[in-house]
Amino acid sequence: MLFINNIQFKFSSDKMKVAIVSGKAEGPTKLNSFDNALIEAGIGDVNLIKVSSMLEENTSLELLPKLKAGAMVNCVLATVTSNKEGDFISSAIAIAIGNNLGCVVENSAVNKSSEKVKKDAEDMVKYMMDRRDENINEIIIEEVNHTVEDIGTVVASLVYLNDDIVV
Repeated sequence: MLFINNIQFKFSSDKMKVAIVSGKAEGPTKLNSFDNALIEAGIGDVNLIKVSSMLEENTSLELLPKLKAGAMVNCVLATVTSNKEGDFISSAIAIAIGNNLGCVVENSAVNKSSEKVKKDAEDMVKYMMDRRDENINEIIIEEVNHTVEDIGTVVASLVYLNDDIVV
């Protein structure tokens, strides 16, 4: 860190860091169900800012650290909620990592198989990389699903990490 006139400046030569999380939950209302799923995913105590889906080259995939309560956190978020008993709900995040950049997609569905939700996400992220003429070195997919009992929600998210949001 650098201090100039008692002002702290942070400089980081570190590469972009992200974490992938997921959660599923029931609740007495749709909002409470969503909040409970966020809590299970480890992102329930922060403010989520949905962003588009690009990664820098050499992005590092990390485990989710403890985040500061109330922090403003950029993310790509897939979520679905249902209040129909027996519905099978699923959300997925797919990441494709190339030499120069990476792409992220989110996908959610009701009453589609986990395999279909993952395959659709994979196809979308492959298409995004192809449109950018970027070779794919690795694909990572996180999928979560749940059979609704009363009011259920699933969430899958890619969280962009930085020093300002980590405890």
